[in-house]
Amino acid sequence: MQRLNCSLKELKFAPGGTDAEQMTFSGYGAVFGNVDAYGDVILPGAFTQSLTDARSGKAAWPVMLLQHGGLGFGAQDLTPIGIWTDITEDEVGLRVTGRLAETPRGREVHSLMRMKPRPAIDGLSIGYVAREWDSGGKPGEPRRRLKRIELIEISPVTFPANARARVDQVKGLPDIRLAERALREAGFSRTQAKAVLAEGFKALPLRDAEDAHNGGADAVAALLRRNIATIKTSARR
Repeated sequence: MQRLNCSLKELKFAPGGTDAEQMTFSGYGAVFGNVDAYGDVILPGAFTQSLTDARSGKAAWPVMLLQHGGLGFGAQDLTPIGIWTDITEDEVGLRVTGRLAETPRGREVHSLMRMKPRPAIDGLSIGYVAREWDSGGKPGEPRRRLKRIELIEISPVTFPANARARVDQVKGLPDIRLAERALREAGFSRTQAKAVLAEGFKALPLRDAEDAHNGGADAVAALLRRNIATIKTSARR
């Protein structure tokens, strides 16, 4: 299996959306007509058969790994960090939309993608098997013109090789959901958490408010500190 790395250019965040839109991002896993660092160029239509087979169930849907699964020695290396919800070809290249899992690694990657003033992870890379190609034989020609590719996986990566394939949208958990989740983890009910976010601790019944100030607030603060990077990033939008 070979790999083609593609960098991210711009990260945009949306403060709202449905649960299905949380922690999603989209962009290009590959760009047509651009010579990559390995000397290959992908031709339009190269992914058509692979995507058709995946949609029909004849082949597996491409998975989302982190850094191509690293060395692949452990179960975590090959455990997906999310799913690709949509993969299509357009006039630019391989357009992908993915959703990161609500797991420690998924949240970590999401936070790294959203860092300011620049993302800590700013690359995408495809893992594939070349099935059909033309070889270049003249000076200055690509090593291969890839005509048909079997797509295996697509990964967020740290070091991209193709500077033209970009992520152009990332959607994240909104501030209010992060705060509500922290309150719920601190022991508050959903109703209490919503009341605190709307009106502060004074919105709780007297006994609940006293309990909050006697320990609950400290727990909330600790949880918020744990997620401070994510919350600060959301607040900038």
